[in-house]
Amino acid sequence: MRLRALLDTEALGLQLLGGEAELDRPVRGVMTTDLRDPSRYLTGGELVLTGLAWRRTAADSDDFVTLLAAAGVAGLAAGEAELGAIPNDLVAACARHRLPLFAVDERVAFADITEYVVRQVSGERAGDLAAVVERHRRLMSSGPAGGGPDAVLDLLGTDLDLRAWVLSSTGREIGGAGHPLPAPVRAELAGAQQAAARTARPGPYRIAVQGRTYSLFPVRAGAGGADVRSRVLSDWFLAVEADAGEWPAERLDLLQGVTQLIAVERDRRDAARAVRRRLAGEVFDLVRGGAAPAEVGARLRAAAPVLVPGAGGEPHWQIVIAKVEWAGGEVPAGPAAQALLEEVLADRAAQGGDGTDRIAVAHVEDKAMALVPLTAGAPVPGSGADAWSGPGPGMTGAAPEPLHAEALLGLLRGPLSRGLGDDGRLTVGVSAAVHSPEGLRGALEEARHARRVAAARPGRVCVAGHEELASHVLLLPFVPDDVRRAFTARLLDPLRAYDRRHRSELIPTLEAFLDCDGSWTRCASRLHLHVNTLRYRISRIEQLTGRDLARLEDKLDFFLALRMS
Repeated sequence: MRLRALLDTEALGLQLLGGEAELDRPVRGVMTTDLRDPSRYLTGGELVLTGLAWRRTAADSDDFVTLLAAAGVAGLAAGEAELGAIPNDLVAACARHRLPLFAVDERVAFADITEYVVRQVSGERAGDLAAVVERHRRLMSSGPAGGGPDAVLDLLGTDLDLRAWVLSSTGREIGGAGHPLPAPVRAELAGAQQAAARTARPGPYRIAVQGRTYSLFPVRAGAGGADVRSRVLSDWFLAVEADAGEWPAERLDLLQGVTQLIAVERDRRDAARAVRRRLAGEVFDLVRGGAAPAEVGARLRAAAPVLVPGAGGEPHWQIVIAKVEWAGGEVPAGPAAQALLEEVLADRAAQGGDGTDRIAVAHVEDKAMALVPLTAGAPVPGSGADAWSGPGPGMTGAAPEPLHAEALLGLLRGPLSRGLGDDGRLTVGVSAAVHSPEGLRGALEEARHARRVAAARPGRVCVAGHEELASHVLLLPFVPDDVRRAFTARLLDPLRAYDRRHRSELIPTLEAFLDCDGSWTRCASRLHLHVNTLRYRISRIEQLTGRDLARLEDKLDFFLALRMS
């Protein structure tokens, strides 16, 4: 805004006492002060409001105005309440320094002037920033832009004092203005974004986390699907540390422009992943089709460096398989799982040592399969040179950092459970790391079996790793449902019926007894029972089922029945 606008606003009731030729000066802010030397708090362009409490003698006026002029303020507005009229020495000092001077009627509060200036300056800054956002959007639509979304997020911070971040569906920080959010906050925001999106409410969504209010703006990239479930698990969003509930329409439009800019960047990254998706599909077709390791290795070498870790040591890969299921089955599961898996694996731990995104995910029917190159490490003994002719044995690098099922579950369960709601489910299987194309077929089978183990568990988000395939849990998912029901009913239904009739606890007692490896003293201590009471309960279990818990075979049957129930 210009100084002239102050005179054009009758409600302010300002009287110009000097400096008419300088009324086109821009006003960038406002400051109220009665300090004798306020220069340390001035940055230039302010309208300074003062009640003249600093003035003791006529000489003080020239000292005060000299400091303001040196600081580059736009103008001075002096209140009449303290002295009744603006002293002539102040008028003369302002004239000498060509500083516009206004008289503020004692009936006008400085707060009213401050509110008016702030509102005008903020609106103009938002308008200027909106033009910058639109320029960036056009640049990014037509080609690479300098700075990308981070440049606009920086502008939000410097021009509008808004702290903002671009986050993924799992809470991964994609962009920000130099103030990283703690992981628990990011996860909570991601979950809130997905929960709100499932309700089809228009953004922004507001949420309070750890005493701070955030406004969440969805980012809609590409065409997407008509059903929100096709994208809710992989969408990005803009989180702003502010309450947008009282924002004017202009500022909301500005933030919508920022989300459009981010959507352009998201589309660009998706387009860059198209090549990796195709390469991953070709490799998985070879592996699933039983191609010779040499043929798979040749395809991997042809895809370097996209599907091959950075130079330095033996290459390593893992395979991750994910499946998203929605009630009704009308939402295509494959593309949704593919987009989700790309977001999940885009963390730095799954990137090349040079920061290059090498995540390659294909989808086959209703599942997504990821070939994850790990950081190259030192040569693995016994890897064999026939399967892979990679870097020489003298080259070394960082040790491989494989993905772990437990870590993935911790990353996914919090945010995605809310996006899945009551009608969705995500199951993930993770293979062990392999160091040659020859091992990829086994890794694919490991990931498949691990995902089936995960699918056999209760819960909205379930992840299983290869390490679980060496125990009895590998067998349980493959037991037919009718056999499972018949087996558990024969052993456990008599106990359940007895517990219902007598309000007893035979089932919990059985679980504790097996968990304590049949130890009477440890089990009694855990259940806070006398050993004789425990013996009575075990005897009752044996009578009701016709089994003997002293026999290993019967213990094993009960153990499996409890696991399958």
